[in-house]
Amino acid sequence: MAKYSDIKGFTVQTLSSDTVASQFAGGTWASGGALPAGVSSGMGFGTQTASVLGGGYNGTTYVNTVYEYNGSSWSSGGSLTASAGQARTGHGILTAGGAVAGYKTSGNTIMANYEQYDGTSFTEQADLNTARQTLSAAGSTTAALAAGGTTSVGPGSTQEGLTNVESYNGSSWTETTENNTARKQGTSFSGGPAPTMIFIGGASDSTLYANVETYNGSAWTEITDLNTARSALGGAGQAQTDGLVFGGSVPSNTAVTEQWNGTTWTELADLSTARNTLVGSGTGAAAALAAGGYSTAAETATEEFTAPSTFNQITEGQLFFNSTTNTFKETLSDIPAGSFASGGNLNRNRYVIGGCGVSTAALAAGGDFYAGPPNSPSDRSGVDAEVYNGSTWTEVADMNNDVQGTYSASGTSTAAITNANLASDTHIESWNGSAWTNAPDINSPRADASMPSGGSQTASLLAGGYEPPGGGPKDKTEQYDGSSWSEITEINTGRYSNRNTGTSTDNLLFGGNGTPSYTGKTEQWNGTAWTELSDLPVGRANHGGFGTGSTLAVTTNGDGPNSLGAPNPTGANSSKALNFWNGTSWSADADDAPYKVRNPGSGGSATDGLVFGGIGDPNTPVYTTVEWTVDLSNKTITSS
Repeated sequence: MAKYSDIKGFTVQTLSSDTVASQFAGGTWASGGALPAGVSSGMGFGTQTASVLGGGYNGTTYVNTVYEYNGSSWSSGGSLTASAGQARTGHGILTAGGAVAGYKTSGNTIMANYEQYDGTSFTEQADLNTARQTLSAAGSTTAALAAGGTTSVGPGSTQEGLTNVESYNGSSWTETTENNTARKQGTSFSGGPAPTMIFIGGASDSTLYANVETYNGSAWTEITDLNTARSALGGAGQAQTDGLVFGGSVPSNTAVTEQWNGTTWTELADLSTARNTLVGSGTGAAAALAAGGYSTAAETATEEFTAPSTFNQITEGQLFFNSTTNTFKETLSDIPAGSFASGGNLNRNRYVIGGCGVSTAALAAGGDFYAGPPNSPSDRSGVDAEVYNGSTWTEVADMNNDVQGTYSASGTSTAAITNANLASDTHIESWNGSAWTNAPDINSPRADASMPSGGSQTASLLAGGYEPPGGGPKDKTEQYDGSSWSEITEINTGRYSNRNTGTSTDNLLFGGNGTPSYTGKTEQWNGTAWTELSDLPVGRANHGGFGTGSTLAVTTNGDGPNSLGAPNPTGANSSKALNFWNGTSWSADADDAPYKVRNPGSGGSATDGLVFGGIGDPNTPVYTTVEWTVDLSNKTITSS
């Protein structure tokens, strides 16, 4: 008899309980109580329901203020004893924790100070041997470790990292085995028990690291790297084998969250607010806290991460068996297609729409209404905006710029940015859920460039486009950090009317009009470089697409030789226009009925997305919305 792995190409992983299964089940961030005042570069320790944040910079001055979190709100917790400063680190729990070293403005010096908290007040203890800032720490008040950092004065970014590690025994610090890679601005699981430690990410001078090292009490060992190299990130956990890291600088702010299970790092749901120099605390992947930090200013935002208690999400490329419920969990690689179902119609037919959000909360911005009769060429205003609640589109405040259309957007139905679709235009607009405001312009004017719908209001990309007359496809890429656009590494294949999915640091770009015609080229952006991947089966442009990262995506229709929705479709396979990306390759063409249009708006994930508006056949804008779902239900095992 054939083995399951012979038939399916992969093996079954057994999950004996929902507790174990929850390690693979992802989790979500939700808003917690806001800090009384914004603070970045502070120190913190504790759990999701009993946490401390102290010191840092409030946007105006350096502070030694301490706040305590009770699971819902922050309150005053006294003061650090050392001079007001920042770039400190913390370890321990609410009633027995420590604040280690840092930078103080008094005398403009690096600190060696070590203070311990008993739940009420901080008390000075023995100093470290090496004064430093932006270090990492873990352990208890009687057994702690401090690793890395920098001895450079001031908060600047061009500072050399250290390999210095010190061990605390309850009364004094002792220099111990140095770690392998010199770093500052890394993180650790601060509640982890000494003499063990995990040291994650960081930087030295301008070099970012994905390096991860563990310490067993005598030696440091390099283990699996982070997926995203970064510095100034937050970390939460109380064991070397279970924790989260989130946020940081790549060098722009990131919201990416990664889970460590002792073997691998897995990307989970992003923070709502991309930020660096934030505080992290918590027991691990099941319960973590992210607070403060810097986005466009010192943050007050607190976010709580909670993993589900049941097995409700899969890991791509695997098939899991839950022996408690006696069910298989299907994977996306095992499901080549989902299905479209009709949703609510837009209030006005249009195409070239900026779209983002999810199937239950989406934004449609701008658009062009003229594609021939019965629409009038004199009525091409592209200022309309609508939001979707899962069943109905509602008109909201108009955009400020009449641009005849947008092409893409990043964010959510209440916090988004979108770009103009005119070659001479550099306009970007920001949506806060009730009104549009002009955001910082892009550097290079262009039309038909694309943004990832999975990006955020403060972290996005703009890739490709064209600038007539005679300008041809552009290879320019710009990245947004919430305050300005910066030109970054160019894409490998210049194109316009392309589509990209994912985020500003984990992005998949595919299709478009190139030179000389439609392209199927696919590229991945990892925050540093563009890498060419497998092509689409057939080149196309003006297509829809959705996905939350570079590993899973769906593309729909568009213009091209194999796309029903082109003005004059031809060929026996013209209806086959849906492709699925599994992280390595695109599936063969499949029929995406009932949605055969070009230039639609789209958003959502590879398992739960939506497509709306566009130009149908015969060359007429449409109102239609369709929702895409993939069946990920549990499959009961039966004996035979």
